[in-house]
Amino acid sequence: MRVRSSRKTFMTAPPVSLDTLPGLPRDDAGPVFSAPWEAAAFAMALSLHERGVFTWAEWAAQLADAIRDAQAQGDPDHGDTYYVHWLTALEQIATAKGCLTRDALVERKNAWDVAARRTPHGRPIELD
Repeated sequence: MRVRSSRKTFMTAPPVSLDTLPGLPRDDAGPVFSAPWEAAAFAMALSLHERGVFTWAEWAAQLADAIRDAQAQGDPDHGDTYYVHWLTALEQIATAKGCLTRDALVERKNAWDVAARRTPHGRPIELD
């Protein structure tokens, strides 16, 4: 797996076979991410799978549904929104499996928005 940033590339071997995941952006070295949050969302899904929260078949179906729903709403599917769909699927499957509640998810998103607005440009966002 590789994370591209403006300065560094980080590589680690993925712990599972990723061949069953629909549309995963990858190159010869493995998955490719254009932003750190994409790699974080990817890692969260891998971690939940490794903990037995869901199977790859369940994940692939959830991700496919998220992509299909976005396309039905007009997503042009140029590949640049893949991890937006990944995050949507992650939120959906995590709430469906009881890892968190919809209210807790909304609360955390709101806290992130508040923290992002108060954080000076170029500084890391810190949640309380």
